[in-house]
Amino acid sequence: MKRKYGIFTAAAVLAALCLSVTSPAFADTGDPYESYNYDQWGDAVPSQSGYRAERAVTGYDLGVGALNDPHDIFFDSEDVLYIADTGNNRIIAADSSLESAVRVYDSFIMPDGSETTLNKPMGVFVSAENGFIYIADSDNSRVLVSDKEGVVQMEITRPQSEVYDKKRTFLPQRVIADKAGNVYVVLGNITTGAAMFAPDGSFTGFYGANRVEPTAKIIANYIKNIFMSDEKKAHRTRTVPSGITSFDIDGDFIFTCTASGTQRTDTVKKLNAAGRNIFADYELSFGDYTPMYDTSKNKVMAPSIVDIDVSSDGCINCLDFTTGRVFQYDEDCNLLFITGALAKQTGGFDHAAAVESLGSDLYVLDSMKDSITVFRETSFGSIVHEAAALHNAGYYEEALEPWKEVLSRDGNYTRAYEGVASALLRKGDYKGAMKYAKLAEAGDIYNKAFEGRRREFLKEHFTAIAAVAAAAAAALIVLKKYRKKRRDAGKGEEQS
Repeated sequence: MKRKYGIFTAAAVLAALCLSVTSPAFADTGDPYESYNYDQWGDAVPSQSGYRAERAVTGYDLGVGALNDPHDIFFDSEDVLYIADTGNNRIIAADSSLESAVRVYDSFIMPDGSETTLNKPMGVFVSAENGFIYIADSDNSRVLVSDKEGVVQMEITRPQSEVYDKKRTFLPQRVIADKAGNVYVVLGNITTGAAMFAPDGSFTGFYGANRVEPTAKIIANYIKNIFMSDEKKAHRTRTVPSGITSFDIDGDFIFTCTASGTQRTDTVKKLNAAGRNIFADYELSFGDYTPMYDTSKNKVMAPSIVDIDVSSDGCINCLDFTTGRVFQYDEDCNLLFITGALAKQTGGFDHAAAVESLGSDLYVLDSMKDSITVFRETSFGSIVHEAAALHNAGYYEEALEPWKEVLSRDGNYTRAYEGVASALLRKGDYKGAMKYAKLAEAGDIYNKAFEGRRREFLKEHFTAIAAVAAAAAAALIVLKKYRKKRRDAGKGEEQS
């Protein structure tokens, strides 16, 4: 669906967007990058910012000393931010304003009364249902489930199951829990999906494994495998998918991402309770349409989605480690905004590790800068979100004015043309819908509008069309009679 174009051309465009720090847009926003989006042909074009970096928060700002290689952040239902301060072997709970820490968890009380400490905690999650803190305590090879007083309720360790390979260690990287209390754990050395545990901690299997992309080489190997002997099959090289890198939960759905630069399928998934990927049949791409070209390494840098967050309004925020950017999509996976960059200034990142949202704002963790950058929604971002929310909820006509406001501020914003076209189609303004659908390259909307306009034209001009048709029919009858008369006259002359 996206038009292909050369690597070097795309690299020049993206380099200008990322590095042109003397441009008016940079001077106006104060961000270390120019905001951009993609037009209907897949070309990068300047665009209004949806978010603006407000400040970077360090451990000193929270009053807990320097952070050390933090890997994860999570807002609980009470708007408390939990930070997995990996290098310092602790979990920090901070208030929603990120002005101070409300508690530091550097030790926990086990059920038998003994004390335990963390060892390189990589992930943290807090359940809205039971209030428990779930910690991926990686180097201790366990998941700790604790109440907010630091008393451990459960400890999950390596499963003793035939389904779980005994040769595999247990290295939790991320952890979440659903409404029923089931626990899902991303493991650093497992590619068969997230390990799933029942509320009592018993292992129940794997969930949401990525698929292997059916490349020509893989298909050829599959065909060869059919004719291989058992001995050769035992020594063949197996093709395995990339493992899940991180995930988030939204209602009854779990969203996963993978950071593999070679994985093209299942980069981002939306899984239902049965583990089926809702996005599987869609033609979707996440990250930049054309990968960055790194001149220093002389290679193309493919997107690497290291974390995913679903906002309260349903927006999907994907954090790309390669570019240091947050790519935000609406619930239908339409690209809304691109925020961030690889840069030293506030708003840029060295080692983007995690993304989280609270209300209308975004928070990005940098594990090398040991800081959290707060991005505030701009007025333009607010209008886009309002229009997208109305549109996705089926209120197309109500979204018309917000979409028009978006276009008045940014004529390059393709999504707004499609939104206006949908609204005009619903209102019965087929001519206007065709105009905006053409601008958006939205073929489906254009075809529906064209059909509506054709019916409308026929209805408006029915009398004239009927009169013309009647006149044509009468003329045809007269012509037939005239020709018959001519033929009869000709036959009479021949007979005489």
